[in-house]
Amino acid sequence: MIVILSNKVTEERIAEIIQHIEKHEVTTHLSRGVDRTVIGIIGKASPMLAEHLRQLTGVEQVVKISKSYKLASRDFHPDNTVIKIGGVEIGGDQLVVMGGPCAVESPEQIDEIARLVKASGAQVLRGGAFKPRTGPYSFQGVGVEGLVMMAEAGQKHGLLTITEVMTPEYVDVCAEYADILQVGTRNMQNFDLLRKLGTIQKPVLLKRGFSSTYDEFLNAAEYILAGGNPNVMLCERGIRTFETYTRNTLDLSAIPALQTLSHLPVISDPSHGTGRRELVEPMSKASVAAGANGLIVEMHTDPDNSMTGDGVQSLFPEQFAQLMLDLEKLAPICGKRFDSKKELVCS
Repeated sequence: MIVILSNKVTEERIAEIIQHIEKHEVTTHLSRGVDRTVIGIIGKASPMLAEHLRQLTGVEQVVKISKSYKLASRDFHPDNTVIKIGGVEIGGDQLVVMGGPCAVESPEQIDEIARLVKASGAQVLRGGAFKPRTGPYSFQGVGVEGLVMMAEAGQKHGLLTITEVMTPEYVDVCAEYADILQVGTRNMQNFDLLRKLGTIQKPVLLKRGFSSTYDEFLNAAEYILAGGNPNVMLCERGIRTFETYTRNTLDLSAIPALQTLSHLPVISDPSHGTGRRELVEPMSKASVAAGANGLIVEMHTDPDNSMTGDGVQSLFPEQFAQLMLDLEKLAPICGKRFDSKKELVCS
C-alpha cells in the first residue's frame, strides 16, 4: 500500500505519520517526487490501518498496491531513479554507453580496448573476469587478476568499469575493483547473490533472465532494493524464442514497458540480444529510439580470435567509433544528450 501526502504537509508531520505507521509492525519507504510525496508501506498491513490513515491530517490518498514487487514499482517511486557515478548519470537525460570485450584476456588487450572506448566517447569499460559458460571446458575468465587489469585500464583512461559477479563470495572483491557490478541472465534468480548485492551500495546492472517475465525480472530487482541498495539498473539482453537466426530475440518493447512499470534505469544489450555483429548497430539505435537510458556493447580489437568465442557479436573498433558518432546525432532527437569524439578511431 502507498500513502500519498498533501503537497503542503510539513517535514514534522511526515515524520509523525511514518512513526504512526511503523507502530503497526510494517516498514516504510519515503519517496519525494516533483509532484507528490509518497510513503510506501512494506509488510502485511491490515485493512483497518488503511482506513485509519485516510483520516489523518496531511494524507491525501491511500492506495493498495497489488504488485508483488514494491520498491521497484513506479507506484512507490513516481520519479525516475538517477544513479550518479563519478560524474556520469544513469537514468536521466544522459545516454550512457558501456563498451569493451566479453572477457579480459591480458593487460595489453584491456588497455588498448579501454583507450579506444574512451576515444570513441563511451563512459564505461566493460569486461568479464569471471565468465559463466554453457560448457564446462570453455574459457572461464582470468579471475581476480582480470579485475585488477580492468581497474588499472579504467583508471588510466578515465573510464568507469563494469564486470560480472557470479557468486555471493565474490561480491566484495568485485566491488573493490569495479564501479558497477553486473548480474548475468543465468543468475537473475540467484537469490543468495541478489541478497548479498543488497548489502552494498555499488550500482548493480541486473540482466533479464532469457526466459523471464517482466514480473519475475522486477521481483529479482526487488531482492536487491529490499536489502538496502537503491542503485539498480535493469538490462534487456534478449529472450529465448523459437527463432534460430539470432542468438536471442531483443525485446525492444521491454524498454518502455519496464519504464512504465518501474522507476529504475533501463539499459539495452544489443550484442547478446542479437548475437550477430551486423545487427548490433541497428538494434543499438532502435533501443535508444525506444527510450533506453544506455547501451552495453561488446567491442574487441580482434573479435575473430577472442578467447570466449563470442567474437561474432563484437564490433570492430572502427564500427564502435562510428556507432558513437551516429548516437551523437540520434540522442537529441530521442530526448537524450551524448557527446562523442568527432573523428573515427581505428586500431
